[in-house]
Amino acid sequence: MSKHPTTDLRFLGAVSTALLLAACATTSPEGESALDQARAAVQRLESQPMAAQTAGKALQDARDALGAAEAAQRDHQKPEEVIHLSYLARRDAEVGEAVIAEQTARTAMAQAQAQRERVLLDAREHEANMARQQAQQSQLSAQASQQQAQQAELSAQASQEQARELQQQLQDMQAKQTDRGMMLTLGNVLFDTNGDTLKPGADELVARLAQFLQNHPDIKVRIEGHTDSTGGDSYNQSLSERRAEAVALALEARGITVQRIQAIGRGKAAPVAGNDTAAGRQQNRRVEIIFSDSQGQFVNG
Repeated sequence: MSKHPTTDLRFLGAVSTALLLAACATTSPEGESALDQARAAVQRLESQPMAAQTAGKALQDARDALGAAEAAQRDHQKPEEVIHLSYLARRDAEVGEAVIAEQTARTAMAQAQAQRERVLLDAREHEANMARQQAQQSQLSAQASQQQAQQAELSAQASQEQARELQQQLQDMQAKQTDRGMMLTLGNVLFDTNGDTLKPGADELVARLAQFLQNHPDIKVRIEGHTDSTGGDSYNQSLSERRAEAVALALEARGITVQRIQAIGRGKAAPVAGNDTAAGRQQNRRVEIIFSDSQGQFVNG
């Protein structure tokens, strides 16, 4: 027991006052504000989905610094220490957020680059496909052109062969090539003198002619009657017309349609020999049969 009670009471009061002041100092508004900001910063970082994977170290440093700051507050350390540790925690949290933001930006850039490369690749593939299709189309067109050329050549060869066969068949009937086309000349032996009725001996020749026309339905004939110069012009013109018509009627009787036959009288206008001799006059008394081509066209229309 102290000999001076009053002095002891004063000492105890001073110690109590000092403790209260110290307690007030460690819970200063500045310390509380810094600690709250640190907690908020760390919580924001923890809420990031990529925090542990991308910013693991910064997250751990921020948690450690925040724990130290909270411990300093609980231990009533100086406000400056609490503020300093809170600052460290907030700084580490912000570093973590920056790392996450950078990684996010890099990921976005990588995705954009990948997308760009995919677009370019798709464009190149499209161009390549178009080029292949054009090449295939060109090849098909070339093949089609070649086939058309071959078909045209075969058709031309067939037409030439057909023309040769037609010409040979006509030549077998004693037809000859003239500037008016293939022409068969039927002499005066077909008719009696001054007559327009076919003799019985003409049947064989007319039958061969009709058979040829039946075998070649696209060919037409122009039948021209001719006389010598004996007699008047009107008589010779009428006689040549009747003789041409007689041959036409004989062909029609054997199944040749009238649309394929043209009968013309030329009278004495186109002699092939002189009319001053009997032999010449006999050559001039004739019927000429002119054949069209295989399309039904005559050389001079």
